[in-house]
Amino acid sequence: MKTTIKFKSFTSGSCGNCYFIGIFGEDDTCEAGVLVDAGFSPRRLRKELEREHLGFGDFAGLLITHDHNDHIRSLGSYCKHLRKPVWTPPELAGALSRHFITGEYYGGCRQELAPGWNELVPGRIRAQYFEVPHDASYTVGYALLLDDYKFVIMTDIGRMVPQALAFARQADTVVIESNYDLYMLRHGSYPRELQDRICGGNGHLSNAECAEAIGDFAHPGLRNIFLCHLSEHNNTPELALRASSEVLSGLFAPGTALQDERIPRLCPLPRMTPSPLFVL
Repeated sequence: MKTTIKFKSFTSGSCGNCYFIGIFGEDDTCEAGVLVDAGFSPRRLRKELEREHLGFGDFAGLLITHDHNDHIRSLGSYCKHLRKPVWTPPELAGALSRHFITGEYYGGCRQELAPGWNELVPGRIRAQYFEVPHDASYTVGYALLLDDYKFVIMTDIGRMVPQALAFARQADTVVIESNYDLYMLRHGSYPRELQDRICGGNGHLSNAECAEAIGDFAHPGLRNIFLCHLSEHNNTPELALRASSEVLSGLFAPGTALQDERIPRLCPLPRMTPSPLFVL
């Protein structure tokens, strides 16, 4: 039976983060799906899902990357009203159980992930986490297997790490942070202390660092790259796109090892508005 994989960002940035990834059948109904992060209210999520002819029943639960407010702002509401599994590594589960946003309702939804592959939707969706440097209690990215489709998401990552690159080098689709342009950050209105936090290796990934990472993990099977968590004040979609597209153009240029391969789709995700439902 032929299936397709679809992906949607509801919001991506310091204003909030929430993503959907799912497996769709030949009749275009969702057969299995998950959310990543909960920085988008259930009420708004319901409306946006309905626009795509989807509903709360089309995702089995939520994966959480870390405990900063823009990623868990609505997690307590999800736990209270939906009672779906919330999957995290044990270290993050402990932090969420003590967090004022999630503590009261989180316990009944808490599902700890083991190292290695974890079954989220039996026979359909598996996930493995990998730790990334970021100044939260514990921060991870996720590699997902949806049937045999390989999907990687890494948002809020202070610097690239070998395990993240290893997963991305095998992925069909990668969602990666491209948070700031260094010139805009250093010449903008942020105080020096905040600037140093952002670019100090435990904050966020710059356009240049994102582009360098893409140069490291791009491979013949890579089909999509989505740039996430763009800064409102220290970046523009045009700058983020330019930095990464220049690297991709060089990698797939005539005379290179990838010259005969299809160039991956490269797309910056909107900060405050939902993206289309992408067919991957």
